[in-house]
Amino acid sequence: MCLLFDGPGERAVRALWRRLDDAGVPSLAQHTHGRHVPHLSLAVLRTWDLDDVRARVEALPDAGPTPVRFDAVAAFRRGRLCLVPAPTAELAARQERLVAALGATPEALHRHYVPGAWLPHVSIAPRVRLSQLATAVEAAYEVLPLAGVLARAALVDSGAGVVHPVTTRP
Repeated sequence: MCLLFDGPGERAVRALWRRLDDAGVPSLAQHTHGRHVPHLSLAVLRTWDLDDVRARVEALPDAGPTPVRFDAVAAFRRGRLCLVPAPTAELAARQERLVAALGATPEALHRHYVPGAWLPHVSIAPRVRLSQLATAVEAAYEVLPLAGVLARAALVDSGAGVVHPVTTRP
């Protein structure tokens, strides 16, 4: 379950992806099937039924658009480079409400998306080698701070690159 950027925010993240690619650091734009969209994931389920998850998400009240501001870069294990938004209590509460509505057990939910362990982020490069790290971070800091609006929501099958819009923003 992902929050997706409005037009200007999506263009800004895609421009950063191009900047990374041009610097020789493969971005999320080129990863796997090449159909990734700039997003912030609220929950990642190991297995899921589209109709069931969509119904549970669309039963939640619409929380509206979410303004975000990115002023930091994080490097996760295995070289995933991300933009990290300024944390807000509202964003954490939205994530917790969504996970509760999904009825996601810790076994069904990816461990990094368990409330309390979740670190909101927007991936920009999935496999940065140590020798590329300085180049990648420099490219990111050339565009930060970056403000945007998470304006839409969708269920995203990241393995296939298929986006299923939902009518509410959890």
